[in-house]
Amino acid sequence: MAGLLYLQHAYDLSDEAVVWRRVENPYYQHFCGETFFQHRPPIDPSSLTRWRKRIGEEGVEWLLTRTIEAGKSAGAIDDKSLGRVIVDTTVMEKNIAHPTDARLYERSRQRLVKLAREAGLRLRQNYARLAPRLARQAGRYAHARQFKRMRKALRRLKGYAGRVMRDIARQREAITDPGLRGRVEDELALAARLLRQRPKDKGKLYALHEPDVDCISKGKAHKRYEFGCKVSVATTMREGLIVGMRSLPGNPYDGHTLAEALEQVEILTDTRPAQVFVDRGYRGHGVTTARVFISGQRRGVTRSLRRLIRRRSAIEPTIGHMKTDGRLRRCPLKGTLGDALFAVLCGCGQNIRLILAHLRKVWPEIWSRILAAMTEISGSGRTAHVLVQL
Repeated sequence: MAGLLYLQHAYDLSDEAVVWRRVENPYYQHFCGETFFQHRPPIDPSSLTRWRKRIGEEGVEWLLTRTIEAGKSAGAIDDKSLGRVIVDTTVMEKNIAHPTDARLYERSRQRLVKLAREAGLRLRQNYARLAPRLARQAGRYAHARQFKRMRKALRRLKGYAGRVMRDIARQREAITDPGLRGRVEDELALAARLLRQRPKDKGKLYALHEPDVDCISKGKAHKRYEFGCKVSVATTMREGLIVGMRSLPGNPYDGHTLAEALEQVEILTDTRPAQVFVDRGYRGHGVTTARVFISGQRRGVTRSLRRLIRRRSAIEPTIGHMKTDGRLRRCPLKGTLGDALFAVLCGCGQNIRLILAHLRKVWPEIWSRILAAMTEISGSGRTAHVLVQL
């Protein structure tokens, strides 16, 4: 199971894809510990979901620790590299549709109507014909920049959802099944929260199936807002190996997260970083256990330290590779626990890719040594002695 998770995040595969890719790939099977080639999938893909929940955040951090130790044993990093780390944050988007008021109102009405039908409640009107048509029309008004008509359509959609919600709330006492009644009350609470929120409120609801999604603005020109969870990333200065990764729900200020990020690095690597390099978003961090250097810092900085501070931007391509080559660009797991597990597993996948790249780089040297040893074997009678050396 651990091998499947490593392969899944190293090669950007879904649960189903990694299970079936393992069936046809002997290298995947050897990596997962098989001795003989297997012709059937080892598990059902849904077992990966249950196993992730079972091991929890502590288990996936242990998996990340094993990749760091593998990087040490492979020669990708050494102990000195762990003394200097770069810390930065990025956004891991959630697997949700772009939130608009029309879509949220219509989706809330649909979910309430479905639950009412399941509970056997008879609604006065479910607006199954009017509401979908009005939601599409609101989008057309917005595209045509007819905002007065769009706002009028949104008010009507909001009224439809509110009427259905109040109709179900009046009849919920008639539901006898405790489990179904709990689901109905939870859905009513979500609908009430959606109808109460205003455009500039904090803690808004952006997805009914993911109520903990945050709206994060990072100042990007091509994507002004991102909907998901902020993630803290810590890498070594020279090699870019992931030594710490943690999800940060609630969109906290970057400077307030540095102490937690360094604590995780110390736990995973058994080494306390002496020098930490961050960007200007970490001003006011309050960390005293390590020397923290901020981009653009001039006071008390030597020429060699100035060179290291300029290298802080080396973490940016690492984050980019985790989003393009890995799975960090969008999290499909549910809830804040899913965000925490997925972020750490993305770090595991990046470390696996770095270790494989390092081994591909040193493989020609290893192969040349093997050829030289084979030549020595063929030219001398000391075959057993040379084989022992190999």
